[in-house]
Amino acid sequence: MRETPSTRWRIEPEAEVRGRIILAQEDHEIQSCYPVMAELRPHVQAEEFLARVRRQSESAGYKLAFLTDGEAKAVAGFRVVECLAWGKFLYLDDLVAKSSDRSKGYGGELFDWLVESARAEGCEEFHLNSRVQRFDAHRFYLNKRMFIECHHFALKLRA
Repeated sequence: MRETPSTRWRIEPEAEVRGRIILAQEDHEIQSCYPVMAELRPHVQAEEFLARVRRQSESAGYKLAFLTDGEAKAVAGFRVVECLAWGKFLYLDDLVAKSSDRSKGYGGELFDWLVESARAEGCEEFHLNSRVQRFDAHRFYLNKRMFIECHHFALKLRA
């Protein structure tokens, strides 16, 4: 068998998860996501988290979903958008599992739920960016049959 990125990075299947996935709409649901999201986005302060999520929701259709098993175990921020390049697609802005609960299947189950949600929304594609140094995340996405399609360029406009 020819080795491909997805076979080279193959890991053991994740354990079965028994949590449930909730689309955070109420303030307390959004706030319950903060401790997990802060692991991925430490620059976002707790006191501004709710307002930022609400603002992004209103301006860009940002949604926050979380897998809970008594507490938030994994969190995802995403939006469904449309552009000329890809048509209608789900863009995954944020995906993080609580550090003490990684490799227990929570992130994988939430990811699979997002893919199914994208299909249900009539999306043609599913996209995300992952920082260059996040090798564990790359392995996770390759195991989920994603592929590396392009480079993302950025320019800081304020110091």
